[in-house]
Amino acid sequence: MLPKITKALLVTAIAATSMMAAVKINGAGSTFVAPCMYDWAYNYQKATKIRVNYQSIGSGGGIKQVTERVVQFGATDAPLTPKELDKAKLTQFPVVFGSLVVAHNLPGVADEKLKLKNSVVADIFAGKITMWNDAAIAADNAGINLPAQKIIVAHRSDGSGTTYVFTDYLSEVSKTWKAKFGTGKAIGWATGVGGKGNEGVTNIIKQTPYSIGYIENAYKEKNNLAAATLQTASGKWVAARQANFQNGVKLAKWDKKQHFYGSLVAGDGDATYPIVGAVYVLMPRETADVNQETIKFIDYSFRNGDKAAEKLGYIPLPVETSNLVRQYWAETK
Repeated sequence: MLPKITKALLVTAIAATSMMAAVKINGAGSTFVAPCMYDWAYNYQKATKIRVNYQSIGSGGGIKQVTERVVQFGATDAPLTPKELDKAKLTQFPVVFGSLVVAHNLPGVADEKLKLKNSVVADIFAGKITMWNDAAIAADNAGINLPAQKIIVAHRSDGSGTTYVFTDYLSEVSKTWKAKFGTGKAIGWATGVGGKGNEGVTNIIKQTPYSIGYIENAYKEKNNLAAATLQTASGKWVAARQANFQNGVKLAKWDKKQHFYGSLVAGDGDATYPIVGAVYVLMPRETADVNQETIKFIDYSFRNGDKAAEKLGYIPLPVETSNLVRQYWAETK
């Protein structure tokens, strides 16, 4: 008979091994998609007993971990170019859409009431407009009490696909921004306070009166924050609402030969919200058997996770797009 201490160690080892075996799929990356990914993983485990462990570490971290083969998949809001994918030997496909909002903590100003021209948003984040009562803001906000208070800009401090999408939008709507700052997962901010992840920026806005920042819509909804009404590409005012987000998704054109590389910001249409982006999953090309486990999880979520995604403020892939992704999987095995 085994000594008690040996038996205890054996039981612990068996339990630990069992827990490790239960973690079938490890992923990491985008904080943008984290609430949706957690929900999908929870429901997938309930249905299949297969655990998906997702770490919300930012798109830059997700790209790094999947490139180094630390995880089975990475998630990023900043798509890699076909050349970058070839170098890292990765595949790439969209899994869900999301939208960024310009959230603020302006006392007494409710959701959708503050109007900000796209050029004004660019000038605020460039540090050119520094006061809430600036004439450029006041011109579109008659009847709103704009205080003589300094604008506190909140931005990401980590490598971020959310930053990529936001700066892609700013580069599209402002030639000055494009020339000075450009588009990237991390940039040299002219002003502001940095927070890690969508969670970090959300907390700064919540806790700091007179602040403004960019966050994924799901974080805005979950935390009951106010967001500005922005402009369409044609200059029409457009609120941060699901129907307006969906208008941007409907216009998306995909090329699976280019691994779905592209941009959705500042799309055409008089009711198209200007800051919409896709979340992409990256997988190693050489691990076909392991990839099939990830594909089963994503495919299950395509078939069963739309309502959960919508409830959290995301936009599911249209059927045409999810079918195109399935074709891509078949062709890149």
